[in-house]
Amino acid sequence: MQRVIQNAIYGILAVFMALFIGSSLFLRAEYNYAVYSDRPILQQQHLFILVLLVFVLLIASLVLYRLCLQLNRYRPQIVIPVILGISLAIQLAIIFLLPRLPTDDSQTVVSLAMQMLNQEDYSTFQSGGYLYMFPFNFSTVLYIKALLWMFPDNYLVLKIFNILFTLVTTFMIYLIYKQLNERSINRDYGVLVFAATYIPALLMSNFIYNDIIATTLLTAALYTVIRFVKTRLIRYIVLAAILLALGNYFRSIGIIFLIASVIYLLLNWQRIGWRRLLISLGLMAVLFNVPSWTQNAALQASGVVSQPTSTNSAPVYMWLNMGMNQSTFGFWDNMLSYTIYQREAGYNKAASIPLFQQAIQDKVTSMTLGELAELYYKKLIWTWTEGTYQVERYGIGNERSASGGMGFVMGGYSYSTAITQLFAGDSVYRSGLMWILYAINFLMFIFILVRLTGAIRRKRYDEVSLVLVILGFIGFYLLWEIKSRYIYPVYPLLIILSYMGFKDVYDRLSRYIPFLGKGD
Repeated sequence: MQRVIQNAIYGILAVFMALFIGSSLFLRAEYNYAVYSDRPILQQQHLFILVLLVFVLLIASLVLYRLCLQLNRYRPQIVIPVILGISLAIQLAIIFLLPRLPTDDSQTVVSLAMQMLNQEDYSTFQSGGYLYMFPFNFSTVLYIKALLWMFPDNYLVLKIFNILFTLVTTFMIYLIYKQLNERSINRDYGVLVFAATYIPALLMSNFIYNDIIATTLLTAALYTVIRFVKTRLIRYIVLAAILLALGNYFRSIGIIFLIASVIYLLLNWQRIGWRRLLISLGLMAVLFNVPSWTQNAALQASGVVSQPTSTNSAPVYMWLNMGMNQSTFGFWDNMLSYTIYQREAGYNKAASIPLFQQAIQDKVTSMTLGELAELYYKKLIWTWTEGTYQVERYGIGNERSASGGMGFVMGGYSYSTAITQLFAGDSVYRSGLMWILYAINFLMFIFILVRLTGAIRRKRYDEVSLVLVILGFIGFYLLWEIKSRYIYPVYPLLIILSYMGFKDVYDRLSRYIPFLGKGD
């Protein structure tokens, strides 16, 4: 029965990967604020460009992999710090050469942190305030406030901590990979190099928000869950429960990791035993909401709020309603959903819920089954195949005005550099980089599909925990408001699975092409 379930899990993700790959042969998902403003674009694929880039990337990958194999002669204590050091240097160069300023929610949480730090102003929790509507972002405000209290009041401090968390994520990718490939005789530095030089992660060090720290905590949580299953040591599940709780505190999608971890533990109950299984489930359940409970208790005890912060916050139905926006297939609906909560319901959560439910019902009844299927297909394809996590806006930035009379692109630079000039507007460097990231994502999906189908044939399901998390994200963002940035927390898992698939292909080719040599 367990094998049947795992086979089905792998098969479902393989179907999605095939759908993403097949759709990308005809449609290109794109996000370019400088050209289209803040909206998703699905247009006809430029197949020749895609195929050419994929071919070039394949050759580059083979060369880089061969170079990484040469590192096997050196000990991890030498190689790992060097690779992480190179990644550190690249990210430091990025934040100095592309000094991106905060914008939108990023600017809001920074401003609120400074108000609380310098003026002890918590009025944002009052009706109509930002944290009144979105109290889940108080964790990010507290984090930024703590950093600004301990260190100089400078954006660089926040970005440097982004870099440090990204480096931890990179190391976690390597550790997870090694846990899932214990039989490998290779030191597998290639996956570490891939993670350390993954362009979207490098550029996102410029984005001051909760994405990076949540990704680190949740990736580390998954690693400790895997370690618990391997070793059966309770200390790992205790650490996993704490990391899951903290990761969810920063981004509420931690629930996806929690559900995936629970299923993973249940699938491995024979290895860990019923006693340890019950202990682990209990620990994760008890600790999961402790950070938010503690936050509410502290805010109420200090008189900042008189009731739990979630009492009148924006309801989940608001994002579900946005997710059914037909014109932008689930992307931002230009304040329509906000208006229901803010104006029609007067910031009253209970009053807004039936309004959102009616709005969702109206949308469902107004669409045919074909239109409904098209909406969800477009949501799915754009979210997962856009491939850049919107780093064009959140990582690179732009200080030039957008085309088409859309006004100024939000979020400029602290100062101009030669690199900011190269990426100004819709320059060939900007669009070229977006194409490269898109092609990398496409190639990763191909290798993930190779890995999944190979695992099904071999009946080995070592990566099931990763597969469960990715499926959770696919299901969740099929219903929720979409941004390709929202799936950033799964990039470590995509790297691991795609690298496994690449190695499978390399090892197979090496049997027929002696020049390649053996990967292991």
